[in-house]
Parts: sequence; C-alpha cells; structure tokens
Amino acid sequence: MPDMNPRAVNAAMNTDLFIDGQWREGADGDRFDVINPADESVLASVASATVDDARAALDAAQNAFAGWAARTPRQRAEVLRKAFELFTERLEDFARLITLENGKARADAMGEATYAAEFFRWFSEEAVRADGMITQAPSSGARILVQHKPAGIAVLVTPWNYPAAMGTRKIAPALAAGCPVIIKPASETPLTMLALMPLLEEAGVPKGVVNVLPTRRTGPVVDAMLHDPRVRVISFTGSTGVGRTLLKASADQVLKPAMELGGNAPLIVFEDADIDIAVEGAMLAKMRNLGEACTAANRIYVHEAIAEAFTTRFTARMADLKMGNGLEQGVDVGPLVNADTRSKVAEFVDDAIGKGAELRLGGKTPSGKGYFYPPTVLLGVPEDALCVHDEIFGPVAAIQTFSDQDDVIRRANDTEYGLVAYVFTEDMKRGLQVCEKLQYGMVGLNRGLVSDPAAPFGGVKQSGLGREGGHEGMLEFMETQYISASW
Repeated sequence: MPDMNPRAVNAAMNTDLFIDGQWREGADGDRFDVINPADESVLASVASATVDDARAALDAAQNAFAGWAARTPRQRAEVLRKAFELFTERLEDFARLITLENGKARADAMGEATYAAEFFRWFSEEAVRADGMITQAPSSGARILVQHKPAGIAVLVTPWNYPAAMGTRKIAPALAAGCPVIIKPASETPLTMLALMPLLEEAGVPKGVVNVLPTRRTGPVVDAMLHDPRVRVISFTGSTGVGRTLLKASADQVLKPAMELGGNAPLIVFEDADIDIAVEGAMLAKMRNLGEACTAANRIYVHEAIAEAFTTRFTARMADLKMGNGLEQGVDVGPLVNADTRSKVAEFVDDAIGKGAELRLGGKTPSGKGYFYPPTVLLGVPEDALCVHDEIFGPVAAIQTFSDQDDVIRRANDTEYGLVAYVFTEDMKRGLQVCEKLQYGMVGLNRGLVSDPAAPFGGVKQSGLGREGGHEGMLEFMETQYISASW
C-alpha cells in the first residue's frame, strides 16, 4: 500500500467495489464521500453498491465456494498465515488509513492494526482444528460420526469503530472454515477493507472468495442478500436495534446468526482494590479507541471509601491526554467519527450535569473544524441520567459510588445489555464470586482489556448471539453433521 496523505487517498488506492477479484463501478455509477473526521475534508469518493451488485457478488461467492471448501485445512491455513505476514509488514500503512477515515490517534490505530492482523494468524492455526468425533451409541451399538462442514456463503456487516479488526475478525474464521464471504463495511470507514483486498489476493485468496460492497443503501442491499437462498450465515457487529432488524430478516431463510451487539459495560472498583491498577484499568477500558467501543466502560462504580482518591487520580490521568489530529505525534485523543456522534456525547454530558452530576474535567465542545470532544469526567452521576442507560461512545467517564456489594451487582446487571464488565479487587475469591454473579458474556478481572483473538468474544441478553475469536469463532461458520453407521 503506498504512503498516503489526506489529499492523496484517491490516487493511492482503488475505491470501487471488489467483486469476483475485480474492481468495478456500482451498477448505477453512484458514489459517496468518505470524510476525514479531523478536518471534515473529503478523503475519497467510493462506489455505492446496489442490489444488482449484491447479486453479482453472490454469484461470484457461489462459484468460488466449492473450490475453496475443497481445499485441505492446511492449504487454507497457509493462505491465512501469509495474510498475517503481509498485514504485519504493512501495519504502519493500515494504521495511517484507519486514522484518516476513523480519526483515532496513532497509538490506537497501531493497536487496532496489530489486533486485526492477529486474527489471520490465530485462525490459520484453528483452520486445521475443526475436530470431529467417532464414538459408539450406548444402546444401539451404531457408530456416531460427527464432523464440521463449511456452512456456505456468509454476509458480514461491520461497524465504523474498528475498520480493520471487525473485518478480519469475521473474514479469517470464515475462510478458515471454508466459506466465501461478502463484506459490507460501514459507509463512514470503507477504505480499510478495500485496501485489504490486494493483500488477500497476494496471500493467495482465490477470486470470488472475498467480496466487498461499500454502499449508502445498506438496508436494501443487505436485505436482498439475506433473502437469497445461497446465503447461510449473517455475521453482524453493531447496535442492538439494527441487530434485531437483521435477525428478523434472517429468520425468513433461517440463517445462522452471529451477532455482536451493543453494550453498557459496568466497571466496579471495590474498596480493597489497588487504586493505581484500577485507574490504569479504567483508563484502558474507558479511553481505548476514544470510548467508541461496545466494550468501553460506560458506568464506573467506585466504593465510596475510595471514590475521591480514585476520581482524583483518574481525572489527573485524563487531563494529561493530548487532543488533536490523530496523525500528529504525541496525540492521545483524536476526533469522534462524525458530527452526530459528537452531538450525542455532548447531550449525555449536559443531561447528567443538569440532573446533578459534578463536572470534574472537560465537558465543552471545542470550536473549529473536526469532530473533537475533550476527555470528560463526571462524578456523582445519577441513576436517571441518560448515559447510565445508553452507550456513551465517547471520551466521557460517568462515575457513581456504592457501599454495598450486592447492591452494586444488582445495579451492574440492571440493563438489557450483557457484553462485558470489569471488576477490580485485591481479593481473588471475592473477585471470582462477583464475576460469576455478573450477567455478562465477558468479565475483565483486574484488567481493563478483554479482547483477544484466542478468546471467545461475545455477550448475553441483548448484546448478541454466538462468539467471535477462540475456537468458537470458526464454528460460527460451520455446520455440524452427524453420520450413523454400522460396520
């Protein structure tokens, strides 16, 4: 990938649709602009797919399916390993592109690029481990043979907050399982997925196995694919509301769903916690990716005995963060992805303050170009504040206090979401007891980061279905077949 500056993205890469190994204009020639959130300039004009383009991508994927599925697991694994090696060589290029279209600071962008590459390595290793089973039925004596087969074409719909990692987290296990894919990246950030396609070609992915359809017509395009009988899997990362819509649409074809949906993560700091560890963990859980993550700490509960000490140290750490264009050296906090996201964050802060929260830091939208919002700390956020019940998706720490363990567990669980929670305590027995009582698919115990390609990522309740990463991530793209035999 050539080096890129904000005014040279169009010249540096292809911005058309990628179907059957070819770059092509959309069926009607329509295009849309991708905006740099740091200065609101136009980065590129990207082709906008139509329903006809979706059908062409389905044809390509179907034609590629049998050949890719017939490859041995080792052959597929070697392609994925090569993709990891090529991606790793180009981390700086991908990180720069992520910052340009998403806005995140360079350190966050490099972290995402490294994380994205790791999915290719992990699933290159998992591709050869779709273990089956042979056993004997206790009553009949027949042999029970169980194997896992590729499910079929997978439609992947990814969000804007991780333009690289949310794509590779789906593409890698699908390819490891033997499935072709059609990926619809977020319209705010389609460039990273388009830039990935030449790399996958170089790694040896055959034409038609991976297709990319950026579009401003997401609803009709995705709906058309979900109602095509050739599609067997829908994998989506995004809001719970959109996830419900896709689940309803996928029910008509009884598709296999993998849904990573919204979150409202509690972070609990007990009175016996190491405050320094808790502060650093809270910084990571809150400010990784500028808070624009479903895993971001949304409700921070601190025991009243240490609330002031924690808040003082945490606020000092937040105040040390430098805000600016993510491409610049030393910048920790880039812009939010768009104006609507920034407006929503500002509304959450104004609402909390209006209901009695104390503003310790930030809280004021800066003037000038770019969708910037400063690191903000609120103390004493009331239960009826809007940010307690909805994802903030920005650099705002909403701190509440507690005194009773059972009460804080109840408050932490009092949400329709159940993606991730965080617990800080020096008492490991207590920590594990609390973790078991939390109604969340993932818990960070004395850690502010849970995401790992080797771990099953996913939630319970309204936060989703299925798991990404780990061994489970590949099985989401496979069907279990049982054969009864006698010999």
